[in-house]
Order: sequence, then structure tokens, then C-alpha cells
Amino acid sequence: MNLPKSYDPTTLEADLYQWWERSGFFHAEADDDGEPFSIVIPPPNVTGSLHIGHALDNTLQDVLVRRARMQGKNAVWLPGTDHAGIATQTVVERQLAEQGKTRHDLGREAFLERVWEWKEESGGTILQQLRRLGCSCDWEREAFTFDEPRSTAVRKVFCDLFDQGLIYRGNRLINWDPKANTALSDIEVDHVEIQGSMTHFRYPAADGGEGVVVATTRPETMLGDTAVAVHPDDERYTDLIGRTVVVPFVDREIPVIADDHVDPEFGTGAVKVTPAHDPNDYEIGLRHGLEMIDVMTDDAVINANGGPYEGLDRFEARKRIQTDLDGLGLLVKVEPHTHSVGHSSRTKVPIEPRLSDQWFVDVGPLAEKAIAAVNDGRTRFVPERMSKQFISWLENLHDWCISRQLWWGHRIPAWYDEDGGIHVLREDPTEEQIAELRLTHQDEDVLDTWFSSQLWPFTTLGWPEESREYDTWFPTSVLVTGYDINTFWVSRMLMISMHLLDEAPFHTVLNHGLVRDEHGKKMSKSFGNVIDPLDLIESYGADALRFALLRQAPPGQDVPLAEDWVEGGKRFANKLWNVARLVMDRAGDTTVDAPLPPMAELPLEDQWILSRLEATRLEVDAAYDAYDVSPAARGLYHFIWDEFADWYLELAKLRDDDASRTVLVTVLDRVLRMLHPVMPFVTEAIWRALTDADEQTSLMRSTWPERIAPRDEAAEASFGAVQEVVTALRQVRAEYGLAPKTHITVAAVCTGDVQQVLAAGQDGICRLAGVEDWTFVDAAPSGLIGKVLAAGAELYVPLEGIVDAGEELDRLKRELADAENEKRRAEGKLGNESFVSKAPDHVVDTEREKVAHWADAIEKLRAQIAELDQHAGD
Repeated sequence: MNLPKSYDPTTLEADLYQWWERSGFFHAEADDDGEPFSIVIPPPNVTGSLHIGHALDNTLQDVLVRRARMQGKNAVWLPGTDHAGIATQTVVERQLAEQGKTRHDLGREAFLERVWEWKEESGGTILQQLRRLGCSCDWEREAFTFDEPRSTAVRKVFCDLFDQGLIYRGNRLINWDPKANTALSDIEVDHVEIQGSMTHFRYPAADGGEGVVVATTRPETMLGDTAVAVHPDDERYTDLIGRTVVVPFVDREIPVIADDHVDPEFGTGAVKVTPAHDPNDYEIGLRHGLEMIDVMTDDAVINANGGPYEGLDRFEARKRIQTDLDGLGLLVKVEPHTHSVGHSSRTKVPIEPRLSDQWFVDVGPLAEKAIAAVNDGRTRFVPERMSKQFISWLENLHDWCISRQLWWGHRIPAWYDEDGGIHVLREDPTEEQIAELRLTHQDEDVLDTWFSSQLWPFTTLGWPEESREYDTWFPTSVLVTGYDINTFWVSRMLMISMHLLDEAPFHTVLNHGLVRDEHGKKMSKSFGNVIDPLDLIESYGADALRFALLRQAPPGQDVPLAEDWVEGGKRFANKLWNVARLVMDRAGDTTVDAPLPPMAELPLEDQWILSRLEATRLEVDAAYDAYDVSPAARGLYHFIWDEFADWYLELAKLRDDDASRTVLVTVLDRVLRMLHPVMPFVTEAIWRALTDADEQTSLMRSTWPERIAPRDEAAEASFGAVQEVVTALRQVRAEYGLAPKTHITVAAVCTGDVQQVLAAGQDGICRLAGVEDWTFVDAAPSGLIGKVLAAGAELYVPLEGIVDAGEELDRLKRELADAENEKRRAEGKLGNESFVSKAPDHVVDTEREKVAHWADAIEKLRAQIAELDQHAGD
């Protein structure tokens, strides 16, 4: 048994991980023993690199799968990456742009070869970074959403849904990304509050009348207006309904219609209707049979339908139209207006609602089955409140636009004939089929990335082929993901799995929150508060980062993180390392399987630490079982540092017996096992030294701790009294400046149960508090005495001959003067209105805490001075 003197995570973690992976400890086979347990990784983009959100998400998964292995389950964690259509294509197109080229210069086939080359050379970086985090994925089962098995499954599902009438092609209003030149689904649109303007202008009546004033945030779309709508009960416009007004600049007569959708209280109560460029207007257009006029190109430039504004960018057209309306005397006013604008989550530019021929999934029937699976408990959410939001979202879904105008991705298996007819084929057409069906070309579009990733929980296990993996590990046990991706991904997986397989793809969805800075602020480059997990791993080690992330990460809640806390995680690892070195130094030949003596024969501190170990085990198991790792991490920290190290180890150092050695080794072995899922590296290194493990033996493959001793609340209460007394006596020593080597005597006034408890713990008290002589007395002794109350007893420490009363009075008076000065300084700051109003809240709170601290110190110092004055007077 030996460990290096100092703990260095840098080399230790790298060497251990290489050994783990080389030894196959992460790998599982379908016919291995144990209850099946499976997790699929939310596949990160192949373009991605590890960010702090990934670190939290994957650490949680690693914790669950490591514990499952130790519980004897047949546990597998399936890794892989997503081909990430828009993101990956953008990376390669950016490289081409640096060479003055576009993908069209290369052509589709050559461009795709270029993307595959990039993917093989640079893609998947994040999977290497996950290894640095300690993730114990079964790397032998790595998958890719665009590899051959996944591509085969995607095509099958598309064709099946098409044959069932659930996939169709139609001309509908969609979200258009004018930078990426592709359609987006609703969940790929971020709604951002911006400071815009509200333009009020008049539509002149066709018959020469006054017309009607409308208000809009997008005056450029007036070029495609085909009606003005008012509420049917709005008496201001009763006479206008059925009449026509004229669209300026394009001279189009459009009707004034009545529709219940119009809010009479908003703006002027009359709204322009542009069915081809607004979702609400589109629905109005369908109800009233209005013409739908698209006035923009793919690049959001005004097209030929825009008359004199053709060729202008949409925002330039907005300004020009405002100016021209003013010139015609039709502009009423332009006022500032804050409103929500949809932006592409990929390119960050404002999206453009527009009519387009696209492929859609009819999600209604699929959503119904997914809702039923959540309602009947086949899939549950942790925390449970997430299920209500999830169901509400499913109940209000629109059909899913699944086609993307990209080249990188699963190409839609549809071909067009000479008459424009569509043929969806499960295999590429042969020359005979092309001739027979008179096919001209394949659809140019690819599928939304989420279409393939929705199949991830079962395609990673071999579906649609029969496989032992699928039979063993599907449905998967738990899906770990941020709550912000429930709509993007979780919903799609649940819908398609219920439809295709009549099974929920996972029993539990564990939702974690977002990682924020220590003040709860969102991390952003613009805020300058982004934390790079790789930098933290480099500085403090992966274990330290994992612990810092998990210590405050209850399900469903955002997670604060500061670099100081990661540094604290490293200090904890150091503490555990030093504790282990001391245990092994004292253990001698004692092994982890050495039997414990009968509990009744053990000293009080042994009974106490074994009871506290069992309490911690129960707490940790309950936390892990509830998918709430934070209490487990904090509970183990408290037990190791505050109980095992600070109390038991200090007592054990003063003993030299087999019982203490056995307890030391037993407790260390158990806490290493329980802590391993959270901090795998440092626990593995210590455990291997503790057990003299060979190269084929790993802590991750050891057994999960079971009870070795019962809870003993009486022992805990008795030792609690010992702790209270030792703490009180140490306080006396500190107050009077007694050196550690100075021994004291104690006279204790107590009776009954209190005396019995203190008598049982007297040996430990004396060793830890430096007590040379302890007696139980009926009354307080006289003379210069230090007095404290603890555990229901009055404790008196004679100080004559130890403390010079005069010198002590002088010292205490100096400390009192300093304390009063510090209190006045803090009160002065709080009395300054400018400081209180301008300083950050946490700075002001710190000064308030100082006032309270110094007030308490002053009170104690005055009491000590009074007591010494009394003895001096005597």
C-alpha cells in the first residue's frame, strides 16, 4: 500500500483513462450477466467542441452508468456524433469561401467528398475531449447519424411514413433562413426581443374615400398584402367591410374583411394581411381564400412582385417604403416598438416566414401516442413538472417541415417524373425504372438533422435489423438531457418510437438545467463570463470539475459555477489523497475484506463512524436512485472531510490497535466506491493502492457498497456530545491563546445521562482537546476559570498558572479596540447612501455581515474582560 506524496491529476488522469479504455472496462456485451441498463449519449455535433453544458450533461450520464456497473448491471453507454447538416456544411463552405469558391463551383458530388474528408480529419474532436472528462462510453459501439446503418434506417422510416400518409409534400408557410438558404422547423427558431419600430400608414380607399390606417412592424411586406382585416364587432370599421383599398406602389385593390383573429385593442384595430409572409395572416388567408403573393427571393431580397423595390434587401426596402409613404402623404407616424422576432438558431439572422414547396410530417397522430406514453408512466420526467410543459407543447404542435435546402445530409428518396409526379423509392431506381417511370431527377433537398437523430435510441442498437443488442438494451433506461432540448429532440424520439415500435425509447428523462456563472447569469462571450471546461481540466483536473458541477445540480434547475469552486474540488481531491495516505500508513497488513469486531466491543468513535458511514450510504443511494446526484456529492464531501478526516482520523492517530486499523480501511474502501461515479480518477488511483489491485482489476468493476453495520443513533448522539465538548474546549484554548502543547484540566458539573455519556467519551475528549485531567464535580471551582456550556454540562478550565491575568486583560482590550474600529468602519460604509445605492448587492451584503460578525466578537470579548476583571478584583 503506497501512494505518491502529492496528488497530480494531470498525468494520473491521462494514464488511468488510457488503461481503462485499453482494458475494455467500458465495454459490454448483450449476453453479459446482470439486469440491462442502457444510456444513449445525446449525439454532439460532429463540428463541436466541449463546452460547459456538455461537461455537465456527460458527467451526469457517466455517474449513472458507472454506478450501474458497480451494482452488477449489464450497463452500456452508447456514444456517437450527429452529422449536423447546417453546422457542418457551413464549416466547409467557410473554408471554400477563403479560397474564393462556393459549393456550386465544386458541384454536389465533389462538395460532399470535401465534407467527408473534413469529417474524417477534424470531426469528432469532441469525443476525444469527452475522454478527458472521464466519460466511460463504450467506444467500440461509436455511431454516426450519417453512417451506413443509420442511413439505411432513415430511408426506411421516411418511406414507411410516406406510405402511411404521414409524410407529404406541400406548399405551405415555413420559416426561411435567408443566410443558409434553407427551411427551418419551428424549434430551430429562437425568438429574440429587439428594439424595432411600428409604422402607421394609410391605405387609400379605391373609391376615393379616406381609407384605413394600419400599423405594422414590417412595412416591406405590404407589397404582398391581399387584404386588410378588422374585427367583425369593431363598430369603427363596420361601413368599410366589403369595400376595397389600394396597396400603394403596386396599385393592387384589396378587400377589407372581417375576422375574429383581429385584436381591436392593438394598434389601430385594422391589420394588413400578407398571407405569404406571416403565420397568422396565412391562416386568415386560408379562411378567406385570399391570394398569397411571395415578394422575396431566397436571399430576402424583394423580387419582381415588389414593383419598384425589386432588388432591394428587405431592411433597405423597409426604410425606402417608409420614406416613400411619407412622400405620398400616407405615412401617419413611426414610433419605437420592442417586439419578439424569430431568428435562425443556426445563423442567428432574422428568419423570413414565406411560402415554399417542402416536405412535412403530419405530427398529430404521432403526438397523441407520445402524450399517452407520458400520461400512463411509460416515460417519466425528472423533475416531474417537466412532463406538464412537455405535454402542453405536444398538444400544440404544427406539422414538421423536414426538408432542408442543403447538400450535406440524408437526401430525400423522392424522384420526379416528366409530369411532375413524385415517386418515393426504398432503393435508388435502376435504369429500367428510370425509363419506365420517366424519371427526370431526384429531389435536391436533404432531411432535417433531427429526422435522423430521432431514431438514435434504437438505430444505435442495430434497428431495423434484428440484434441481441436491441433485444437486451431497448428501451433504454434513462435519457439525460437539458430541459431546453425537450422540444427539439426528446419529443421527436418519443413520437417516432411510439409510432414505429409501440415502445417508449427510454423509461426516464432526466432533465438538467443550464450552467450559469456564480451569480446565476447566463454565460456569454459578450458578458465575458464563459468558462472553458478544458481549461479547468488542465488547471485542476477532471475530477475537480465534475465535483464542482455536481455539487449544485438538482434536476431541472440551472447550475451555478465559478472557477473557485473547481479549485475547491481539487482541494477536496487533495484532502482525500492525504487521508488515504495516512490510512494506508497506519493500516499495515490490514485488508479491505478484514472482518470487523462485534460492534459492542468497539470504542465509541468506531461505533460512531460506522453508523455515520451507513447513514451516508443510505443518503447516497437515495440520491442516486432519485437521479439527484447533488446530495450524494455533498454528503460524501461532508462525511470524508468533516467526519472521517476531522474527527475519526484524529482519534485513530492516537490509537494503535487492530480495531482502528480495520475500521480505517473499511471506511476508506466504502467511500471510494460511493464517490467513484462522481470523481472516478482519484478514487481509482487510491483504491488500487489500497487493495494492491492488478492490471485486470478496476474500481469501476468492483461491487457497490452494501450495509456493513446498522445505524446506531445512540452512538451518534453520544459522539455528538463528545464533538460538542471538544469544540467548546478548543474554543477556550483559542480564546486564551493556549499553545497546542499546553495541557489543561477540566472540572465538569453534570448529572445523570449527561455524565454517563461524557464518561463514555472521556478518553476521546481528552485526546482531542489536550486535556490532562478530567473530573466530575458537584460545584464550580474557584479562582481564575474559563467556563463553557456544552452537551448539557458546565465545563470549568482552571487557568491560574497557565494564563497571566494582567497580560490577558491587556491583550483582550487591544482585541476589543480593534473589533470596535472594524465595526465602525463597516457601519460607516453602510451609512453612506451613495455606497449603498451604487455598490453591487453582494458587496453591500458583505459589509452587513461584517457588522454582525464584529458585534458578536465585541460581545464575547467584553464578557471575557469582565470575567478577568472580577478575578483580578478578587
